[in-house]
Amino acid sequence: EIHIKEPLEKEVNPRLLPGELLLCEASTVYKYVQEDGSNRGTYGKLVCTNLKISFLDDDSASDDNEPQFKNKIVGENDITLQCVDQIYGVYDEKKKLLTGQLRKYPEKLIIYCKDLRVFNFCLRYTKEEEVKRIVSGIVHHSQTPKLLKRLFLFSYASAAPNNTDGRNQTVMFETLEDWRDELERTKGNVKYKAVTTNEGYRVSEKLPLYFVVPICISEESILKYEGRGIPIWCWSCHNGAALLKMSAFPKEQDDSTSQMQKAFLDGIYKTISKPPYELLKMDDLSTSLPSLQDIQTAYTRFKQLFLIDNSTDFWATDVKWFSLLESTNWLEIIRRVLKKAIEVAECLEIQHTNVLLIEESATDLCCVISSLVQVMMDSYSRTKSGFQSLIQKEWVIGGHAFLDRCNHLHKSEKEEAPVFLLLLNCVWQLVQQYPPAFEFTETYLTVLSDSLYVPIFSTFFFNSQHQRDTNKSGESLKTQSGPFRFLTVWDWSVQFDPKALAFLNNPLYAEKPKPDRSQRKTARFKHQRQLSLPLTQAKPSTKRGFFREETDHLIKNILGKRIGKFINSSDEPPNSLREFYDSWHSKPVDYHGLLLPRIDGPEIKVWAQRYLRWIPEAQLHGGGTIATAAKILDLMEEVQSLQVKMDEEHSQAVSGDIHSVPMLRNSARLSSLFPFALLQRQSVKPALPTSTWKDLEDEDDLVKRDDEFVDLTGDML
Repeated sequence: EIHIKEPLEKEVNPRLLPGELLLCEASTVYKYVQEDGSNRGTYGKLVCTNLKISFLDDDSASDDNEPQFKNKIVGENDITLQCVDQIYGVYDEKKKLLTGQLRKYPEKLIIYCKDLRVFNFCLRYTKEEEVKRIVSGIVHHSQTPKLLKRLFLFSYASAAPNNTDGRNQTVMFETLEDWRDELERTKGNVKYKAVTTNEGYRVSEKLPLYFVVPICISEESILKYEGRGIPIWCWSCHNGAALLKMSAFPKEQDDSTSQMQKAFLDGIYKTISKPPYELLKMDDLSTSLPSLQDIQTAYTRFKQLFLIDNSTDFWATDVKWFSLLESTNWLEIIRRVLKKAIEVAECLEIQHTNVLLIEESATDLCCVISSLVQVMMDSYSRTKSGFQSLIQKEWVIGGHAFLDRCNHLHKSEKEEAPVFLLLLNCVWQLVQQYPPAFEFTETYLTVLSDSLYVPIFSTFFFNSQHQRDTNKSGESLKTQSGPFRFLTVWDWSVQFDPKALAFLNNPLYAEKPKPDRSQRKTARFKHQRQLSLPLTQAKPSTKRGFFREETDHLIKNILGKRIGKFINSSDEPPNSLREFYDSWHSKPVDYHGLLLPRIDGPEIKVWAQRYLRWIPEAQLHGGGTIATAAKILDLMEEVQSLQVKMDEEHSQAVSGDIHSVPMLRNSARLSSLFPFALLQRQSVKPALPTSTWKDLEDEDDLVKRDDEFVDLTGDML
């Protein structure tokens, strides 16, 4: 049975941003909503612009049913060209990957997105000429290599008025003063200095204009090998120990060159390692952590578990969920990265030892570990502005090759690796283990990961500060020559209105207490370790049935009951590290002090909101953290309203926005994956063979089993 909405009677045109051009379109396209394997869906128009692929139906024409959490740039049925992962065509019920020139055009189009959405379009009812235009247009504009200046980033920057507010508290680290302020904030200015040696990029195009090095490093040393072999400062601990990173020399060198470089490094090490006063530990991340290729392979396998077309596929993989998940190795990589960050934290905090992270370019895993260590050790990095400043410092200005690692230009898949996503996954583990320690929410991390593919912000679309600066100049559409004025992703008002922005802030964030009350406040916090999941399998219920079994699988799925591995004897950390880890976890948590993630097997979990948000079967209706968040936001709104009334009574009305907190009255109807999965996306029963349904219907206690399903969900929450 096919449920069809009537084709559009009135013309629906796409909402185009400044600089956005309509490239091709096709009418009478049928978009499937394959939640239960049926052919339900809606007719509409499929369009491709120089920014995105868009499906426009009659709902697109009205603003009546807009979601509370609406992105102003990318709508529910929009896919930016950079967000397209793979495109498949269906020919006679067989899927085929679409690339390059097409000889034959498909009857169905399936688009897999990097944010894990899956779109199914039927082209049977579309005119043949329009099918050719739209399919070849989508494949060409989203899959073929392109020049940097062809990115929509430049079209938008030259056409859009730059009227964003300048109240962004994020430190951009583009000036010498920013680096000096950071040195002063961390008390690192005693042993380290900000240098201007790279002004004009005369040292290296890969290094930022300004950076920080040990005071005793000379300008000649920095210039000698284009910045290689120079320890670059990341952060200073409260006890004076510092975290440093260094770009290594190439390993394939002739003997004489190697000897010279070794002598140079020995001289550098002596300046920063002065036992017993100044100790130095070197850590080559290329040998102690997985390679970028391993990370890419693991993530490619991992994301396949979530790119699900229909309900049948979901339930088919549910039975072997744990073995599939473990075989990807993605959660094990997250665990290894967190463990490495704990090792570094132990050196800095307990041993008072400087740590030098070494990597070929010092712009990939160095960024991950240095950022994680700062999130764990510096409470400022757990505020929203502090975390954003950290990303600017270590990643954007630090020279992480976003353009290559995200493969935005489709030039080389060999360079692609989800390094930044790896960091966000690791930070999410900390956020879900210690919610009150973070000013931002998991929703913030999710929209930050989505912003990687929105090409109106320059933040994630260059390989280095040099590349960004050299591509700033250009002709605007108004025939006025001048530099492009790129937007930064940190101005969230560009993507969200104030109501939606409230979801990015954690209402339960533990504000830093005043010094005189710190003792009492800290004592109130209780450790949550007793709420951790057991490693052993739960005892099976005496009363089982289809719904109970399937729900058990789903609970394990979402909660990650036996995800990953325990630290076994072969991978046992050194005694001092294990003592440090166990000792810290035996004490109450200071949410403004050092935070150590729990890394034993079941503690490393799947980031459910990001990876399961488009799968209706994985949602708990009226449950999850959103049920709690909804009540808290309601209370906050009530308190704000009362405050305004009190101020009015005292004739001191405050011109504040009372409605800055979203209204979530019907929290019982919300999904656990709100705000991304909306109310209308109802979960359905899995598609089973007819005989199975018949067997179930013949049993008298089916209604009781339905009740069991509800009770189980309630117990889980």
